[in-house]
Amino acid sequence: MEPIIDHIEITVRDMRVAAPFYDKLLPLLGFDLKNRNSAVLDDHELHVVEYLHPRLGFAINSPRSAFRTDAVNRRRPGALHHLAFRAKSRAEVDRLHREVSTIGAEIVSPPREYPEYVPPGYYALFFKDLEGIKYEIVHTP
Repeated sequence: MEPIIDHIEITVRDMRVAAPFYDKLLPLLGFDLKNRNSAVLDDHELHVVEYLHPRLGFAINSPRSAFRTDAVNRRRPGALHHLAFRAKSRAEVDRLHREVSTIGAEIVSPPREYPEYVPPGYYALFFKDLEGIKYEIVHTP
C-alpha cells in the first residue's frame, strides 16, 4: 500500500460561513466546483459539502448541535493541527499567498523559508480559514 490520502473531512462550526469560503479557496488549490456536492442527512444531523478532485476528496461537515458552540482548538486531542497542500514552486506559494489574502483568509505567516524545517529549502505560507482552521501551502525542492 502507498500512503496516499483518499479524502479528508473537516467539521466546521457554521456551514453558511464556511461553504462560501471553501468555494473560493479550493479552486485556488486545483479543485473544480463542477465536482462540488452537497447533502443533508437529517438522521445523522449532518450537512456535508464535498469537493472532489481525482487525487483528493475534501469535505466540510456541520457539527452536531451539542458541539455547535465549541471553539476550534488545534491542540485538542483528536483535532486537526493543520493541513498542508504541496505547491509546485516557490512562485506558486507566492501567488497563492496573494490569492488567499483576497478571500478573507487570515495570514498567519507570509511565505518564507523555514530553515528549522526539513528538508532544506522548505518554503511555506500559513493561513487560517474564517473559523481558525490552520492551513499551509508548502514547496520543498
